[in-house]
Amino acid sequence: MTFTLRAPADIRTQISTHGADWLTKYGDLWKTQAARLKERFGEKIEEVRFPVDYPTDVPVVYVQKDAIVEVLRFARSESGFEYGFLADITATDELNEQSDWRFEVVYNLLSPTSFARIRFKVRVPENVEVPTAIDVWPGANWAEREVWDMFGVRFAGHPNLRRILMDERWEGHPLRKDYPLRGYQVFTEPTEIHPEAME
Repeated sequence: MTFTLRAPADIRTQISTHGADWLTKYGDLWKTQAARLKERFGEKIEEVRFPVDYPTDVPVVYVQKDAIVEVLRFARSESGFEYGFLADITATDELNEQSDWRFEVVYNLLSPTSFARIRFKVRVPENVEVPTAIDVWPGANWAEREVWDMFGVRFAGHPNLRRILMDERWEGHPLRKDYPLRGYQVFTEPTEIHPEAME
């Protein structure tokens, strides 16, 4: 039996998929949308990274923290955008002593009309809150709780920001880069169920 070694895959390499090439399908739309975002929000749009130029599959739009809710609302319903579906909110820990921020909060959006996707990111220093997106998408509630639980990023205005995956007694946030790999915590006694969880 013979094995052929292949070069490592690079996300910038165009490949055929069942959904075809997103850049070919949506490239012009994305460029138009990026231009409109910059025109509408000016310096609140810090940077736009496009596929092929950067290792990303969809455009990544970096937004100033205080403008993220306004930008998300614009992207949800403005003609030519209409990213009405919030697919996910997550985060990454970019632990880096050279920068004045630590986390990137990530908003993945999908347009139910054009099926285009776009990604918004907010750079956040340690112990700095991000405005909640619940007023734009009520479903952001649980996703923001998960980001708080795993990374410790707080969302200002969230109505009930508490753990959703880990035990409420858990200390620390397991997806931070400085969290110990063997940071096990064992609880032998159960806790009471929150009344709202029974509704």
